[in-house]
Amino acid sequence: MIDLPRTPSFSLSGKRALVTGASSGIGQGCAVALAEAGAHVICAARGGDKLTETVTAMQTAGYSAEALQLDQSDLTAVAAAVADLDLDIVVNSAGLARHTPAIETTPEDYDAAMGLNLRSAYFLSAYAAKAMIAAGKKGSIIHISSQMGHVGGVDRAVYCASKHGLEGMVKSMAIEWGPSQIRINTVCPTFIRTPLTAQTFERPDRKAWVEEKIKLGRIGEVEDIMGAVVYLASDASALVTGTSMLIDGGWTAD
Repeated sequence: MIDLPRTPSFSLSGKRALVTGASSGIGQGCAVALAEAGAHVICAARGGDKLTETVTAMQTAGYSAEALQLDQSDLTAVAAAVADLDLDIVVNSAGLARHTPAIETTPEDYDAAMGLNLRSAYFLSAYAAKAMIAAGKKGSIIHISSQMGHVGGVDRAVYCASKHGLEGMVKSMAIEWGPSQIRINTVCPTFIRTPLTAQTFERPDRKAWVEEKIKLGRIGEVEDIMGAVVYLASDASALVTGTSMLIDGGWTAD
């Protein structure tokens, strides 16, 4: 009788996860996905009301979740939170977009996008990895990046710059933290129907551009991202680090 291989577990039972930007959109979907897989999820966001609604709904559904009101641009607060939470998994879904033609970009818009999409992501990763290494944990850090971290886009020079920077950051951190068994990866969605993308879909020309570029012929939904996050958080992806999972409907296949 031969010994057949067994699929590694997707279960996150006994794990503690932090999800930033968890009050709506992709972040909310990530929080629910991890909780469904058995993790205790600390849902973090700046806004109190939507965050409370999300956590209450998760608890009502039987999931293990708690709320953490956190301004991710406050690096002192981020460092303190990460040091105290005993985390196995971090999913960073906080982000913003300031879409303008490059010649019209203001320094304020540039600083806002870079500050949240790249600066805060960098230090959240560093603080989390430091705590995981100190605790002797085999951790997983996941950033919600974008297909725009791999291509360019109309009126998206600042956003693309922040996401290309994020992709490079993750590769370097993966090399550094691999010996400590800390994995770090990105999930790169196409346009997903969320409050962040609503302004794009309000413009017929932009909506047509999106639909033409997505080879599967539809705009993404939050549910399209959830399985990828569970995979990257679990033992099923134990040999995956320093890479990106493109969930783009074929956008970048050109």
